[in-house]
Amino acid sequence: MTTPRSSLQRRANVFAALGDPRRLEIAEELSRSDRTPGELIEKFELSSALLAHHLDVLEHAGLIERTNSHADGRKRFVRLLPQHRTMLAAHEVPREVTFVCTHNSARSQLAAALWRHLTGRKASSAGTRPADRVHPSAIEVAEHHGLDLRTTRPRRLGRIKPSTTIITVCDQAHDELPASLRRLHWSVTDPAEVGTMRAFNDTFTTLHERITMFSTSTHPREE
Repeated sequence: MTTPRSSLQRRANVFAALGDPRRLEIAEELSRSDRTPGELIEKFELSSALLAHHLDVLEHAGLIERTNSHADGRKRFVRLLPQHRTMLAAHEVPREVTFVCTHNSARSQLAAALWRHLTGRKASSAGTRPADRVHPSAIEVAEHHGLDLRTTRPRRLGRIKPSTTIITVCDQAHDELPASLRRLHWSVTDPAEVGTMRAFNDTFTTLHERITMFSTSTHPREE
């Protein structure tokens, strides 16, 4: 059973880990986007040993986790645990977002529909190798939550306006697109590979949580 004392100690560990400016900076980056260690090394100009130390401290405090890529088991992503995303510095809500996955048949379609519904802002979706149709289970899950994907069609990712924020929701698409630090990445399991309605519902829940936390812990750009 959790006691007030143990809860207090856990919170103290979190604040102690974030007391270092560089670790706070890393955590704030991870509140927006999952990153590979290599991307964090490049962004913050750290040695691999120093980054490993910072990540060990953040992981010990229960702030982050390191997970294997769904596309390449040799690669790992670092992600901030959901319960900590809203406590970090506010960032701007993008005016327009394009969600990208490989087939543009489930994750990116659900993410775009959810983004429009939850934020009232523009969102589209695309794929690096689009399928022939949106997955029927994605349509069913969306409809259950009052979203309509029946008229949407998968499309190939083309030229994106500089003002549009790209968010990859697929580890394979993340690997296929260039300039990873210029876009955001959310590592989401492909429900079509599992094939069950539970998998599609879990994907919807994951995307709902990420979009809600991303948008409610931010501030809009000035007009």
